[in-house]
Amino acid sequence: MTHLLLERLTKRYGAQTVVDGLELDVARGECIALLGPSGCGKTTTLRMVAGYVSPDAGRIVVDGRAIERAPPHKRNIGMVFQNYALFPHMTAAGNVAFGLEMQGIGRAERDARVTEALAMVGLAAFAARYPAQLSGGQQQRVALARALVIRPALLLLDEPLSNLDAGLRVEMRQEIAALRRRTGITTLFVTHDQEEALALADRIAVMHQGRIVECAPPEELTERPRHVFTAGFLGARTVLPGRFADGLFQAAPGLAIAPPADAPARPTHLVLRAARLRLAADDGTLLAAPGRIAEAAWLGDEIHYEVMLDAGPRIRVLRPTTEPALPPGTAVTLAAGADALTFLDDFGDTP
Repeated sequence: MTHLLLERLTKRYGAQTVVDGLELDVARGECIALLGPSGCGKTTTLRMVAGYVSPDAGRIVVDGRAIERAPPHKRNIGMVFQNYALFPHMTAAGNVAFGLEMQGIGRAERDARVTEALAMVGLAAFAARYPAQLSGGQQQRVALARALVIRPALLLLDEPLSNLDAGLRVEMRQEIAALRRRTGITTLFVTHDQEEALALADRIAVMHQGRIVECAPPEELTERPRHVFTAGFLGARTVLPGRFADGLFQAAPGLAIAPPADAPARPTHLVLRAARLRLAADDGTLLAAPGRIAEAAWLGDEIHYEVMLDAGPRIRVLRPTTEPALPPGTAVTLAAGADALTFLDDFGDTP
């Protein structure tokens, strides 16, 4: 059942169209990530839904009611800002209570709901602390409690974890996911972090130049992207344009491969997934191309290689650190099985 519907949503600033006829249908209880590079229009879209930016065209419909002209406080939407936007002169409890005060909720009910919301995010013991006395993760939890305490129809998150360090981001990601499962609230969040989108979202809407170019569950986008931009943006991949003729896809001089039976009839691009490529051929190899290690970087549990093929292209490869590290200059054979290859046709070309 549709809970949030965006129809032909458009925003212009002068001659620049920031959001261009965007369409999105969000089911009740669903979590959608707006994922894309800086300047793609994702934050502007979120702010239009919240009511802080007015659209130039299009509709925003919640539960069948158009709200695009309603003021923010009439939309029953909870929003967590990138910088949390907590009032420094108010305690955690005061910050959480603010929205309830604006709604005219009585003192007794307000206190009970604030206590419940702070307990929900694990901060019942921190009610009397001010933002300056809280860590970044605790401030994030206060912001979440403030958004949820008004019992909103929608929860909007703007780059919710970008101000946290790497370890805390993972922890808060897990907490947000658990909180969503408990509340069942419909959620729309903006991020440029692919890992965050993959971990939290039921579906990911990939944005490019003000439009959603593809919207699908994380596993579908990862395994079967339909759009060239999605394939290149989501995860560590190399996207090679080429030409299909005589049953072979020619990605570069000397680099040709016969597409598998489930590939498009006339593919235009070959996608190579870095984590599934190998540096030696075996019986499962569909593509084997000689080259040399151009660069190697140790990334925790993986080694990130840049392989320069004799055929010309430079390919990213991720291999586990359990394998012997190969220094730059080492001759290798770039090998790919069926699970490392995706072929795209013209449908996936960038708009």
